[in-house]
Amino acid sequence: MTRKFMLAALAASLLVAGCGTNVVNPVTGRTERSAMSLQQEVDIGRKAHQDVLKEYTPVDDPRLQAYVSALGNKLAAQSHRAELEWHFTVLDSPEVNAFALPGGYVYVTRGILAYMENEADLAGVMGHEIGHVTARHGAQRATRQQNAGFGVLAATVLGAVLESRGVGGATDLAGQISQNAAAGYIASYSRDQELQADQLGAEYLSRNHYDPRHMVDVIQVLKDQEQYANDQARAQGRPVGGGNNWLASHPSNEQRLQRIRDEAAMLTGDKPVDENRAAFLKAIEGMGFGDSPSQGLVRGQRFLHPMLDIALTAPAGWSLQNGSEALTVLAPQRDAALILQQVPPNAGTSHDEILRRWGAEQGRTDAKTLNGLKATHFSGVRRNAQGQRGNAELTLVTSSKGSVYALVYAAKDGQALQARRPSLAQVEESFRALTAEDRQLARPWKLALKPFPAGGFAELAKGSVLNEAQLKLLNGQYGTGGAHADGTPRPAPTVGRLVKTVVQAP
Repeated sequence: MTRKFMLAALAASLLVAGCGTNVVNPVTGRTERSAMSLQQEVDIGRKAHQDVLKEYTPVDDPRLQAYVSALGNKLAAQSHRAELEWHFTVLDSPEVNAFALPGGYVYVTRGILAYMENEADLAGVMGHEIGHVTARHGAQRATRQQNAGFGVLAATVLGAVLESRGVGGATDLAGQISQNAAAGYIASYSRDQELQADQLGAEYLSRNHYDPRHMVDVIQVLKDQEQYANDQARAQGRPVGGGNNWLASHPSNEQRLQRIRDEAAMLTGDKPVDENRAAFLKAIEGMGFGDSPSQGLVRGQRFLHPMLDIALTAPAGWSLQNGSEALTVLAPQRDAALILQQVPPNAGTSHDEILRRWGAEQGRTDAKTLNGLKATHFSGVRRNAQGQRGNAELTLVTSSKGSVYALVYAAKDGQALQARRPSLAQVEESFRALTAEDRQLARPWKLALKPFPAGGFAELAKGSVLNEAQLKLLNGQYGTGGAHADGTPRPAPTVGRLVKTVVQAP
């Protein structure tokens, strides 16, 4: 919840412009007009990499980073741009994502690693992203945006970061940075570019003696994850679709899948299949799973942040959405929410000063305590930075560590606010310093390997923090039971075979 978004860096980079030049595309061999030369790609990628690291933290595991880098460099060495100095980074994020920057910078999250079945699957993800770089798709996207008023660096960084979030969040963020209507589609590669990256990924797999059909396996695994998300949404009465994952910015359909299958079949030939499952599982064993303690943890209906020493509990049926700058506790009807945000230290030295600077005018201010913490509730009229007045309600509370947080009441309209007020007040009243029970629950989750039991996933779930359906998803067995690239069902694990599970860290 405390990660700050890199809007300032991106906004500043809007001023950077590039000059067009003719460049030979390393994949096609054709000359194309480009906003950046091959050397500019490297220079821009290097600078943009620093901006990505302001948004994401690399996983603190040298062994895992070395494994992924070695795999990436092996694939890149057989690519159309082996001469580049390639960089591969595992990001500490539960998001199921992978993305690339021009010049040889490729990123995978620990979230996507968790759902891969073997090294060949991971090579498929990385080969796809390497394909975007070798075919200069980032440079082509930046060139497309020059006429829309974006600088080369802006289009490059913004496009890559939004791609990592999925198309669903692209328009909102782009709107914060620029009013230019073109901003919304910076994040999107064209379907032809996506297909070309798939084809190149399959080719790079084949060159490294992996079965290129793993390109299809990867997409199938992630489609299973989308099915799980949709099934959960239906069960909870929420809208289906719009997930933020790798597929959200890498659209797939049956026609595209078939084209990948055809491409892979042509490349497969009699080459040996080398999945390297044992090496992959050894590399990810012990890796963090789910939320990071540094960003706060959602455990059932509780939000727990051990580093900040704050916690709250959502009512039954309400959902907790942990974002980079705020926690949203959303009503089942999706018409009201309580939004938790940290108040900047320079906003004021007292609650009264913070409210005054925030624009609070007429209204009622009440001093109170929340589980022993000093708090101030305001309900009335606020004047915003543009001078417009409107109704507002929030509670300021000072944590045990001295930081001030705002619990902001939000609703579709006044009727929804009144209808949800008891539950909103219940969330507010739950705000507290972590209890001993909270700290026990806040222990991080880790991936572990266990022999598949005779009782199947139901038995495996008894010793895991995940349920049976989640464990099936984690092991490529959700829904239809998983599928191979040729569409045949993937058999369930045999008893004794190592499978992935998730346990609470000691």
